[in-house]
Amino acid sequence: MHPETLREHIQKCKAATDKPFGVNIPLMYPEIDILINMVIEEGVKIVFTSAGNPKTWTEHLHEHGIIVAHVVASTKFAAKCEEAGVDAIVAEGFEAGGHNGREETTTLCLIPAVRQITTVPLIAAGGIGSGESILAAMALGADGVQIGTRFALTEESSAHFTFKDRCLRLNEGDTQLTLKQLSPVRLVKNDFFKQVEEAESRGATTDELRTLLGKGRAKKGIFEGDLFEGELEIGQVASCIHKLQTVDEVMKELVEDFNAALNRVNELKRFI
Repeated sequence: MHPETLREHIQKCKAATDKPFGVNIPLMYPEIDILINMVIEEGVKIVFTSAGNPKTWTEHLHEHGIIVAHVVASTKFAAKCEEAGVDAIVAEGFEAGGHNGREETTTLCLIPAVRQITTVPLIAAGGIGSGESILAAMALGADGVQIGTRFALTEESSAHFTFKDRCLRLNEGDTQLTLKQLSPVRLVKNDFFKQVEEAESRGATTDELRTLLGKGRAKKGIFEGDLFEGELEIGQVASCIHKLQTVDEVMKELVEDFNAALNRVNELKRFI
């Protein structure tokens, strides 16, 4: 993300609410030092880091009173997070949309494994888009959840309408993890996806894959609505979402379904 684009979005959030909000910063970004200093300047209270060593910036962010959560896809990196002193860990299963870990561990397996070796607050991510799945994540040991796909497919989302419409019509198996040699990412199967698969099957080098990917593919697909040549990042749970709703409607539904699921589980006590 370009630094000024990030600043623009931070300022939009500040104008929209007086409540704390978080910013996600992949540590692999080339201008990472500029981005880190920008969130500090803008008074951001929570930073989610990913795709890099949590030790690199956690202490610096803490010095400025910022809460730090780091995203991982394995127990190995979860342990490194605790060593680095992060305030929370986001354990993301490979059901998630966008960039993923190489381990391809599902959320169902990852959350209890991370819970067993860590003591800091644990946030579950990947494949969570309903009240029932929130309850399931907490039953596995999570203290909270991170939801992406469900909110990407809302009326308020800045994603292009054609992207949302395509995702709302997805079936199971219509997304797949690809670009594993470069940076694993879950995409909708479209023309660009097929180009990547063909390149990987013939043994393309990482440089060749980088050239094929180019710049701005995700922007082209998600925000400009190019369903053919764009990079369409979305999670597996999209196949469970069939209508465009407002954020308010989604939040109410999540709470209602969570409570209904909790009541169903509590009823099972009579069989124990």
